[in-house]
Amino acid sequence: MIQKIPTDKKLRYFKLLSIYTLSVMYIFIGTKHFIHPEYFMVIIPPTFPSPKILVLISGFFEIFFGFLLLFQKSRKLASWGIIVLLVSVFPANIYLYVSEAPRDILQISKNQALFRMPFQIPLIIISYWHSISNSSSLFSYFCLILFFPTIIYFLLI
Repeated sequence: MIQKIPTDKKLRYFKLLSIYTLSVMYIFIGTKHFIHPEYFMVIIPPTFPSPKILVLISGFFEIFFGFLLLFQKSRKLASWGIIVLLVSVFPANIYLYVSEAPRDILQISKNQALFRMPFQIPLIIISYWHSISNSSSLFSYFCLILFFPTIIYFLLI
C-alpha cells in the first residue's frame, strides 16, 4: 500500500526546493559579478557612479543573501534583503531596455530586454513567500506556479 503524502507536506518540500534552487542561483550569479564584472557594468545607467564598485557590491549581497537563504534562522532577513536587492538593480533592467548600447554589447534585442524586466516581479513574490513560515496553500501554489517558469527562463538566458 502506497502512503499518501499530505498536501501541506508536499508544499513544504517544494518550498524548500525553491529556496535551495534560488539560493544556488543567487550565489552563482553573485559570483559571476566578481568573475565577469564587465558583463554587469554595461547595464548600469551612466548616471550611476562607480559602476564596477556597484557591480561588486551587488554581487557580494547576492552571494551573502543567497547563503543566508539556506538557513531557517536567517531566511527572513535573506528574503527581505533579496527583495531590496531586486528593487535596487531594477534601473539596470530599465537602462538595458531603453539603451541600444548595452543591448548591442550583450547581443540581445529590445524585445528580449523587455521580456526580461517582468521576471523581477515573480522573484520578489517568491522571496516574500520564502520570508514567511506559514502561508496559505493557495499562495504557495501560486508561488510554485511562478517559480518553475522563472527558473526555466533564467536557466535559458
